Amino acid sequence: MPDWIIDVLFWIAVAFLLAVYVSWRATRLDRLHVRVETARAALDAALVRRAAAALELAASRLLDPATSLVLATAAHEARTADAEHREFAESDLSRALRAVVDQPGFVDALTGRADGDGKAVLEELSSSAAKVAYARRFYNDAVSQARIARRKLLIRALRLAGRAPLPGFFEIDDDPPGI
Repeated sequence: MPDWIIDVLFWIAVAFLLAVYVSWRATRLDRLHVRVETARAALDAALVRRAAAALELAASRLLDPATSLVLATAAHEARTADAEHREFAESDLSRALRAVVDQPGFVDALTGRADGDGKAVLEELSSSAAKVAYARRFYNDAVSQARIARRKLLIRALRLAGRAPLPGFFEIDDDPPGI
């Protein structure tokens, strides 16, 4: 077999392996972007659930009118905020929930009611607040992984990310109330 055929076969093998590697990197980047989108949908669902639980507490007649109004306003703002103001509105809701629930004797007063409504509302609120914290951490982890992958030289040189926007972190005050 002539040497030039061996050289051609060698370069075909190198090109094939390079194409497989580039394809693998592109697929990984695509999976990371899907993970970011899925995590964002889960985060949005958790935020909506927390706002609904806060509205349920505000409408439950278990609170005084002023506290109900503050909590309902914060929950409404969190649900209706546009993308630019969403993080601020969600942080405001977190602070409002802590201000309401962390009052001395508040949890005991609500859980001590004979009808049991207060305990159920607080359990729902506690569960939804914890899920927001987990969902935000999961989302920010997915964003971090996607950003690390997009910084690679091969990804940037071959423009494997296409025109997909660089995902951004979702930074809010998500400390749950002390229930």
